[in-house]
Amino acid sequence: MTLLAFLVSFGAVTLAEMGDKTQLLAMAFATRYRFLHVLSGVFVATVANHALAVAAGNYLTRFQSAEGWIQGLAAFKKPTRYGPVITVAIAFFIAELGDKTQLATFALAARFPANPLGILMGTTLGMLVADAFGIGFGVLLCKRIPEESIKVISAIVFFLFGFYGVFQVSREMFSLSMHLAVAIVIVLAVITGVWVKIIRQASKREERQIECLLKDEG
Repeated sequence: MTLLAFLVSFGAVTLAEMGDKTQLLAMAFATRYRFLHVLSGVFVATVANHALAVAAGNYLTRFQSAEGWIQGLAAFKKPTRYGPVITVAIAFFIAELGDKTQLATFALAARFPANPLGILMGTTLGMLVADAFGIGFGVLLCKRIPEESIKVISAIVFFLFGFYGVFQVSREMFSLSMHLAVAIVIVLAVITGVWVKIIRQASKREERQIECLLKDEG
């Protein structure tokens, strides 16, 4: 039974993770950090996250508002200063909360209650296999696309995660209408766009000042 639980968990999570937002998150991180650093962060986050899911079983899924709260937390994740592995682990752990792969782990834990270790091993390996593809693709992008373009693509991906999380919370937790939820996301997108423009202009001014100083010293 343990082998069956492992195989079912591995297959289900590998398929569920393909094209999922956390795979795209791993891909985005791969444009900034080394392959092993990103994969290590994914491993740490997955073990912690899925151990929680296995321990809880299907208990939390009885609360209709639980997923909305979880997605809200994921939408407001912030970067850390603790190195690539911990940064990836924290971001990935939060993004995975309430995600379909975590919910799949809940369901699998309820289906095989006597095999928690098999579930944990299968879902963790499934995540690593699927996200390794995403990380590898991210590394390939770094070799083919200019660094500035990579930074822009990565930023867009992270912002999209946040906007999607806000939309889900607006619809599921606050029961807002589709039009109102979309309007909120659009307003946030406009504010974000203005903020990014201001930051980029300030950065360009600083670069010009540095260039001028270097010329004067030369």
